[in-house]
Amino acid sequence: MNENASGQLVVVTGSSTGIGLATASRLAAAGFHVLAGVRRQADAERVSGPRIEPVILDVTDEQHLARLRERVENDPSGRPLRAVVNNAGIAINAPVEALSLADWRRQFEVTVFGQVAVIQALLPSLLSSRGRVVNIGSVGSRVAMPSFGAYSGAKYAMDAVSDALRREVASLGVKVVIVTPGAVKTSLTERGLEEADRVAATMTEQQRSRYGPLMRAYRETVQGWARDGAEPAAVAAVVETAITAGRPRTRYTVGRDAGFMVPVSRLVPDRVLDQMVLGQMKLPRR
Repeated sequence: MNENASGQLVVVTGSSTGIGLATASRLAAAGFHVLAGVRRQADAERVSGPRIEPVILDVTDEQHLARLRERVENDPSGRPLRAVVNNAGIAINAPVEALSLADWRRQFEVTVFGQVAVIQALLPSLLSSRGRVVNIGSVGSRVAMPSFGAYSGAKYAMDAVSDALRREVASLGVKVVIVTPGAVKTSLTERGLEEADRVAATMTEQQRSRYGPLMRAYRETVQGWARDGAEPAAVAAVVETAITAGRPRTRYTVGRDAGFMVPVSRLVPDRVLDQMVLGQMKLPRR
């Protein structure tokens, strides 16, 4: 247990499964009192444990956010807020043409506006404690694969928000960190496949003809990630470092794929990167 963690709060959104649950468990083991955001009471009962206090939290619900802010500001033990870990998110993947604007809006509502809302609700407490914001990003914010336009776009937007916020609050004592995982074995993968199947069922005959091979390649790629991706615990370990390091980096990558693709995306021409991505998905290259 980290003695410095004792008596400090950490908020982790999206804590019912995967990265969020692994992060809540690791931080609790380190001595933090974790307010673990979950959307359902059944999940709250399942994740509850020593130093893990579940809170019902839909990041798009203003009343939930108001209650979370009140809980943090009026902590019965007077504990300061050490960090906010923005992990809640969804993945709706389909070709740009075939994805409805309602789905585009839903992706951004949760993955961008919901995270910004959490930051706005809790930033006053973080300013008081000189705490940290840790945003869980994705290698998709640097390398947008075909059919990942909405998800990658939302993650790219949060990278920009994180950069702006870091520069706004650095002189006020708050540090902002982006953790960028590659493929991770989480239930988000399974839910993403379900969403892709739902969208595929709404495509026109012409769209199915155009994008059928792409959607099959998408499914095979994502299933490979679910099989071979990093464990959520690997991300949780990096989040702990981001919260506890005296001088954390502004960005961390997790997994060999992210460690390779993030720097490569900055070095190679776009058309070369296009060929690399299409080859990875076993799609025709031109």
